[in-house]
Amino acid sequence: MSMQSEMIITIGEGKKVDAEFKGFTIHTDQSVHAGGEGSAPEPFTLFLASIGTCAGIYVSSFCQSRGIPTDGIRLVQSHFVKESGRGIGKIELAIELPASFPEKYKDALISSANLCAVKKHIMNPPEFVVKTVTA
Repeated sequence: MSMQSEMIITIGEGKKVDAEFKGFTIHTDQSVHAGGEGSAPEPFTLFLASIGTCAGIYVSSFCQSRGIPTDGIRLVQSHFVKESGRGIGKIELAIELPASFPEKYKDALISSANLCAVKKHIMNPPEFVVKTVTA
């Protein structure tokens, strides 16, 4: 476990919090309902989006490697609330395909989408350590 990368999180005005990583700045805010300005996605929204977009990369790569056009392909991610009413109990990804998509590749496409690294990390979560450091 010697490999390390750092993401720098900075706190802005109001409820804005940004993450800087590999030359990108990812902006977040809270909804107006939660006391923010709604100027950027909430962190949990980015978490959910990372699942669908990660699966989308695998679907795209699968199609590109077989010369299958990706026009008309989209993923619809649905979130189902836990029976307790708090939190998400199930996430479903439906890959919408045009009629021209080859039938013989449908199961393999699902297998490809299931390779998503984000999903794998949720299924086998990393250890979380939160600490303070005096600068």
